[in-house]
Amino acid sequence: MPRPKAEDRTILLDARAMSRALQRMAVEITELAHGTDDLVLIGIQRRGVELAERIATLIAKDEGGQIPRGALDITLYRDDLETVGPKPVIGETHIPVDLTDKHVVIVDDVLFTGRTIRAALDELADFGRPKRISLCVLVDRGGRELPIQADIVGKSVKTATGDRVDVQVEELDGRDEVDLIQ
Repeated sequence: MPRPKAEDRTILLDARAMSRALQRMAVEITELAHGTDDLVLIGIQRRGVELAERIATLIAKDEGGQIPRGALDITLYRDDLETVGPKPVIGETHIPVDLTDKHVVIVDDVLFTGRTIRAALDELADFGRPKRISLCVLVDRGGRELPIQADIVGKSVKTATGDRVDVQVEELDGRDEVDLIQ
């Protein structure tokens, strides 16, 4: 996909700002979970998985030990599956541990309508009953259609319905950046 013209694109987070946001989010997750004993990070496919990996690495560096992390593909749990097309691309769901009595933190790149998170909650219910589920997002762009809010937010920005927030991560896109496309 060609990059939008400069006048249509606003950089919300450059690589340095994104790194600082992730570091802050890692600290906030540790505080919210009262440590790391029962903590599990679950990233939503696609970029939420990479963000969860980075946050888990940052937490492990500060706290020691390894933080269990997994991946969730919510495609089949979407309430608009019929609009995705006849052959939706299904990614991997990988839950590393039994979630019963764990503090699960769902990690996603952008929170908008809340429908992705609703689907994630539906899918997580198939893997046990966590003692708590928290939501961590890199960008909260407002515009909720469901009563869902993030516990930890890297950056909040108000956007119009037709706007797009593009998150790029080094692992997939060759660079770290968050852009608002108007």
